[in-house]
Amino acid sequence: MEQASGDILGFHHVAIIASDYQLSRHFYVDVLGFVVIAENFRAERNSWKCDLKIGDAQIELFSFPEAPPRVSRPEACGLRHLAFRVQDVAAKVEHLKSHGVASEPVRTDPYTGRLFTFFSDPDGLPLELYQV
Repeated sequence: MEQASGDILGFHHVAIIASDYQLSRHFYVDVLGFVVIAENFRAERNSWKCDLKIGDAQIELFSFPEAPPRVSRPEACGLRHLAFRVQDVAAKVEHLKSHGVASEPVRTDPYTGRLFTFFSDPDGLPLELYQV
């Protein structure tokens, strides 16, 4: 099927507001392996903005002074989690564990037969590893 010029082509980025910018930057860059594309401090907002990329995925990581917490558990309405494609869930779980990041037990998706697990970023944002 041919795409029209106004069609959505895919996701460009996901924006995340961190309560501790340096901790979250370390998590996404040093633990998960995202690459910093650009990083800017916006003095007028007392806020950092860091553009991160891995594969085709991009995250905008922000800091804002006194940002209110967002409910993510129990299953709240809205964005449920972010899922990352991996070749080997077990290997990535071991990598996370070596950085002190706990994950749930690895499970099998009953509909696709693929392995997956959940873990959280420093602010408790639910993240998923999904084996492709």
